[in-house]
Amino acid sequence: MKPGILYYGVAYYLEYLTEDRLDRDMELMTRAGFNLIRVGESTWSTWEPREGVFDFSLLRRTLEAAGRHGLSVIVGTPTYAIPPWLARLYPDILAETHAGPNRYGSRQNFDITHAGYRFHAERVLRRQMEAVRDFPCVVGFQLDNETKPYDTCSPRAQALFRDWLKERFGSVEELNRAMGLAYWSNSLGSWEDLPDVRGTINGSLGAEFQAFQRHLVTEFLAWQRSIVDEYRRPDQFVTHNFDFEWRGYSFGLQPEVDHFEAARALTVVGCDIYHPSESALTGAEIAFGGAIARALKGNRNYLVLETQAQGNFGWLPWPGQLRLQAFAHIASGACCVEYWHWHSIHNAIESYWKGVLSHDMTPGETYREAAVIGADLKRLSPLLCGLRKTARVAVLVSNRSLTGFQWFPACSPGETPERTYSDYLRWLCDSLYRLNVEYDILPDTCRDFSAFDLLVVPALYAAAEELAEAVRRYVWDGGHVIATFRSFFADPYLKIRPDAQPHALTECFGLRYDRFTKPLSTELSSSAVSLPEPVPVSDWMELLEPFEGTQVLCAYRHPAWNGTAAVTRNRYGRGQAIWLGCYFAPEGLDALLTALLPELGVSLSGPVFPVVHRTGTSTDGQQIDFWFNFSNEEQTVLCPEPAGNTSLTLPPWGIALFADGIPVPLNDPRSGSSQPTRPSGKDSSPV
Repeated sequence: MKPGILYYGVAYYLEYLTEDRLDRDMELMTRAGFNLIRVGESTWSTWEPREGVFDFSLLRRTLEAAGRHGLSVIVGTPTYAIPPWLARLYPDILAETHAGPNRYGSRQNFDITHAGYRFHAERVLRRQMEAVRDFPCVVGFQLDNETKPYDTCSPRAQALFRDWLKERFGSVEELNRAMGLAYWSNSLGSWEDLPDVRGTINGSLGAEFQAFQRHLVTEFLAWQRSIVDEYRRPDQFVTHNFDFEWRGYSFGLQPEVDHFEAARALTVVGCDIYHPSESALTGAEIAFGGAIARALKGNRNYLVLETQAQGNFGWLPWPGQLRLQAFAHIASGACCVEYWHWHSIHNAIESYWKGVLSHDMTPGETYREAAVIGADLKRLSPLLCGLRKTARVAVLVSNRSLTGFQWFPACSPGETPERTYSDYLRWLCDSLYRLNVEYDILPDTCRDFSAFDLLVVPALYAAAEELAEAVRRYVWDGGHVIATFRSFFADPYLKIRPDAQPHALTECFGLRYDRFTKPLSTELSSSAVSLPEPVPVSDWMELLEPFEGTQVLCAYRHPAWNGTAAVTRNRYGRGQAIWLGCYFAPEGLDALLTALLPELGVSLSGPVFPVVHRTGTSTDGQQIDFWFNFSNEEQTVLCPEPAGNTSLTLPPWGIALFADGIPVPLNDPRSGSSQPTRPSGKDSSPV
């Protein structure tokens, strides 16, 4: 990566265009301040239209033009969408899944363990690398695209799973014991007895297969990295565009990939962050996705390889929002903001996922606001590139706990759960975000939390014995923890612990419980903290039994269990442990954390959402403060030090930037707007 440069870019697909406009597009890009394009990840059938017949002429032309226009390039490997001839050549290359066999047409529909797929993927990848290796403009490579296991359940994958189990458990007797396979006569007498995992009713075995599928992604990306390393220069990076749980936008922890393990294959982390827009824009997804991406390489800067310009239907940014979004990414630690994509596509499934240019391919309002952003980022790159983030709060995440909630959701069998693991994770993360408390993300493999004043543990259903001990020791030594219902309930294989809950931590949290139910007509009450009225309780409620000396912060209002403890605080050693025994309305959580956080060593800056305050340290040691207004109404706030308690007025969707308390001027994104003029030729609209 080029030092001191913030990358501002777009994905570009010459092969999708209805006309050849390569130089015209790149001139428009550079005029708008873009300095990066990503190419090549969707184009296997273009590079190899027939088996063994290769044509990289479009790719080379694109790189030649990028070099002429001073654009840096990330080359994506084209392996995530197989060409039709490959599906014809190997009928079993399409993944066999829990839902049955896939059909050709969509992307990411194949079995990534298939030997024929690996052979042809390696061949096209090597030919592509040979075609691009001599272009100085290529700064890095993206491995594949949003890789998943694609739920491959083929006989081949299940044979590999059997080997995975042998390596981890050694014998079928140990597997039977760890998984509790005696239930319903599921015990194995030999490894050959392992049945098709798609029929299992054993959550432990099913969850282990999902862990194995996540491992397939880790192995696949490492395999591609080993090939790319044979060709790349030392100054070229290797990245991947990790995505998140998808709910029409980026929402939660990715259930199909262990990001922390898979990131080992990368030199720099990349991610795709999409979010609601227009009146629904909050920035919470930008902060959440950024916290995960930043964590994967140990609090390092990361690349946003895809985010929206105009995006999906209903995402058209209001004036000022595009700039707000770009600076929110940078404030979270991104060193690259790249739009998917440059040009709106004129056919196929993503025709209405619009790019920087609309379907008329002329520079419109979105382009003009992007140009204002580009000018600011070019000027501010020395100040904002390499921004270092330091948080005093950590949030623990767990793929195995996510899987546990898939197998054992907070509802009765046959019912659809109101919420999942990621909902409970975001419940706490979003409350911290609204209170302007920045947080880091830690994996459940972490055992040292001493760098943080507060550890937040959402719904840690599956927890290793060593993790529970690490949390206990952290609190005893003076750390503070907030943990929620169903945490520490089962071991990493989802086998429920046969002792008082929370397992191994009853003394730490100063309570035990053995009863829980679905709350109906239930609210929280408190004499210890000020709560809004009412605070409804839903999903899950534990009937806590606090020990002597444990403070009850909130109790239930309930026809049968009125006054029973719902939220508690216990002083243990030199620290404090808070237990949230139920899920309740976000407004109540905000009020509870507002009261608790200052007592747990976490200062609150004052302003709360829709004003968002982010901080970082520049490479030359200056404190950088970002102030955002995520609302359509003007907001006035009193900035704390080092801005000298300055009164700051933010316009709708406005931002302000300070370096060591001194205002940093920014261009007005609305200044790029203008009335359309009658075109005299192509692309004659004013820039």
